Amino acid sequence: MSDMTAMSGPLLLVGCGKMGGALLGGWLDQGITADQVVVVEPALDSDRSAVPSGVTVLSDGSEFAAEFAPAVVVFAVKPQVMGDVVPGYSRFKGSAVYLSIAAGTPIRFFEANLGDGAAVVRVMPNTPAAVRQGMSVLCANSHTSEVQHDLCGGLMAAVGDTAWLEDEALMDAVTAVSGSGPAYVFHLIECLAKAAVDVGLEPELAARLALQTVAGSGELARQSDDDAAQLRVNVTSPGGTTHAALEVLMGDGGLQPLMTKAVQAAEKRGKELGA
Repeated sequence: MSDMTAMSGPLLLVGCGKMGGALLGGWLDQGITADQVVVVEPALDSDRSAVPSGVTVLSDGSEFAAEFAPAVVVFAVKPQVMGDVVPGYSRFKGSAVYLSIAAGTPIRFFEANLGDGAAVVRVMPNTPAAVRQGMSVLCANSHTSEVQHDLCGGLMAAVGDTAWLEDEALMDAVTAVSGSGPAYVFHLIECLAKAAVDVGLEPELAARLALQTVAGSGELARQSDDDAAQLRVNVTSPGGTTHAALEVLMGDGGLQPLMTKAVQAAEKRGKELGA
């Protein structure tokens, strides 16, 4: 992770909730030292146990030393408070690239609130970042240098896979697939467990079977050279039990049209939030 450890200045993390904390853990695991990180998080005033020892924690952005010049400012606060938070960090425009993980908050919002020339990268991560299995898609504005581009990519690679978009308009589609997608998978686990109970299994065993089946199948798909369609074929014997189930899941009104409808609904909502 040389792009991370060779930063020209500190890393400033604004917000250290679930996603911010997951990112911080990944960065420290991949070579950033605690003394390179400053966290701004008012909620940690009474309990700083969530932040590793050596990381500087401030309650708000008024506590920076005059000479403080971060290499990157990561906004990991909720989208609804961005309007109150972001303008206070415009002072770092000359030294820093701004990296935002806020869903539905477009690059133009940060450009308007940080001033002309601000280097801004928008990223859509997802919750598996907490176990270093995240999927993050990034998009940079024209003021972002190659070094800043690589730095932001390295930061997100610390918690999983990464990809870049040239067209920010596609970020709502990304959000609908990988950003919201973990919830779809969790609901699949719920539904599979409920179906298992409905055919007579005890709830504890049903939950265990559903969870491990989804987790193991995902890991097999990740490691396999075959795509998902071929893996499905591999486990489906003609006329067998899996074939019978797939006739339901792949029939009219089955899983594909339902999933497409769900993703489209999420994409639509993302566009509404960014308007």
